Amino acid sequence: MQKRRLGKSGFEVSALGYGCMGLSSAYGPAVPREDGIKMIREAFDRGITLFDTAEAYGPFENERLVGEALAPIRNQVFIATKFGFDIDLKTGQRSGGLNSSPQHIREVVDAMLMRLQIDSIDLLYQHRVDPSVPIEEVANTVKELVAEGKVKYFGLSEAGAKTIRRAQAVHPVTAVQSEYSLWTRDVEENGVLATCEELNIGFVPFSPLGAGFLTGKIDTKTSFDPTDFRNISPRFTPEARAANQAVVDLLKKIGDDTGGTPAQVALAWLLAQKPWIVPIPGTTKLHRLEENLGAVNIQLTADDLREIDEAVSKIEVQGARLPAAVLKMTEH
Repeated sequence: MQKRRLGKSGFEVSALGYGCMGLSSAYGPAVPREDGIKMIREAFDRGITLFDTAEAYGPFENERLVGEALAPIRNQVFIATKFGFDIDLKTGQRSGGLNSSPQHIREVVDAMLMRLQIDSIDLLYQHRVDPSVPIEEVANTVKELVAEGKVKYFGLSEAGAKTIRRAQAVHPVTAVQSEYSLWTRDVEENGVLATCEELNIGFVPFSPLGAGFLTGKIDTKTSFDPTDFRNISPRFTPEARAANQAVVDLLKKIGDDTGGTPAQVALAWLLAQKPWIVPIPGTTKLHRLEENLGAVNIQLTADDLREIDEAVSKIEVQGARLPAAVLKMTEH
């Protein structure tokens, strides 16, 4: 597996990470625990060293799963997790809001360390920017946790360019995580990618395969489990799926020319954007994991990239990328 460096800190990880969320939430019922542990270890066996989780996934259950799966190989992997939602640490109940107060961050981190069975969190993200707490206070709290040895590196998720700069002024930001793919390119336009490049901050795209749509395995007839978030996502209405099929058709065409699947082309396109970008696709199926990893062997030429950009610019993607309530918590 190829390696990539996130930021200027020397934080070097596999070129593709593994997003663990889908093992416990968002896409339907959680997979059986033993199957989840096996998937995570299979990912490691195939060269993945960056594993992404969060307290909100479950809540808590995904961190417990990741902790158990990676315990035997702890010193060979990097674990990223996230705080920021208002979740009761005893009951797991969510208020629906955010909470990045310094005291809450400290309590959350102590609970994370126990669930993950580790002494220090490799990469700690603020999951969403809390408008009620100045980002300087958040960054300073993480800075203190770094000094105490409970955290190694600091990250932000779905943060705007101004917030990234303000946080960086207090403590180095190693990585920014936001949605980025061929059909979600907001970070190219809102200054986030440019800010990361200027400040030497790594970028970690979540949902790099468009919540599965860019794999080409979803069409207007596809049905989802009742608990799958895609049932309420504007981009996954039957009408939007029909309109957005043009993006998948493009990926198939490029794949025919390069010997890759639509998923591989979508990931290869992301990898080709910047050498400090590390996508974190997730899957519950081993053959999909192996397909995703094949993306590192797809070499898109300058002509390929130009053709993709020109074709995508003519496609108007239909539907907001996330439900309105979720987008309200995202900085632009």
